[in-house]
Amino acid sequence: MAGRDAVRQERATGRRPGGADGKGGGAGLADRIAEWIVAKAQDAGVKGAVVGLSGGIDSAVTAALCKRALGGHVLGVVMPCESVRADEEDAALVAAELGIPTVTVRLDEPFQALVRELEPAPGLARSNLKPRLRMTTLYYYANSRSYMVVGTGNRTEIMAGYFTKHGDGGVDILPLGGLYKTQVRALARELGLPQRIIDKPPSAGLWEGQTDEGELGISYEELDRALAATSADGQAVESGSEDGLAPEVLARVREMVARSAHKRALAPVCEVTP
Repeated sequence: MAGRDAVRQERATGRRPGGADGKGGGAGLADRIAEWIVAKAQDAGVKGAVVGLSGGIDSAVTAALCKRALGGHVLGVVMPCESVRADEEDAALVAAELGIPTVTVRLDEPFQALVRELEPAPGLARSNLKPRLRMTTLYYYANSRSYMVVGTGNRTEIMAGYFTKHGDGGVDILPLGGLYKTQVRALARELGLPQRIIDKPPSAGLWEGQTDEGELGISYEELDRALAATSADGQAVESGSEDGLAPEVLARVREMVARSAHKRALAPVCEVTP
């Protein structure tokens, strides 16, 4: 694993692992997050990082930051599961741009076999199997290499509860967890990631044609503004600005935050005293 000295050496020589040709600004924020990734890897005693590559902007930025931090000790895992071909192609584009090795694990058959063994259920229960199978796959590769699973979730998704519990939420660290979606997009531009990845409509890939904003019923720009004016328990915060936000939008977003609190917490423990 590339440690702090290796990261400093890469900077001293002018070689940045955030892009194939060393391009990419955003050095201040990107370098701070990269240093944090290095520290977390050292704390955990692991050799590198595994990142699920979906072909979307969050996984692309996360992979770029991991490469910046850990050099050649990053593995990208592409896991199609009833996915559109374009997502797999975009994941390959990101890996090639960053110069990171990948493995592709096709989960269509395991997913379909599991569904056949289960009783019929509403669509969301079925769809949530996909990120949970991906989580299992990522930990297989992480355990086999003594790596950590680096999640791709951002602050917007985490606060709004827009992730699958024990699916894409089942990770070791979240480098983008302090950034709103709009900030992730800005960082992607500064890192010099492919424009088609930056412009691509965000999607969890749960079903064909699904998009985040379509499912949420709100744009990320508006959602980020509402979340900035909302506390972790779904209440108003004095430091946040509500200017220009419709009251019904604020109420809906704060309900989303409050309703998803269980996703951000450890399982309650029944403390039994002797």
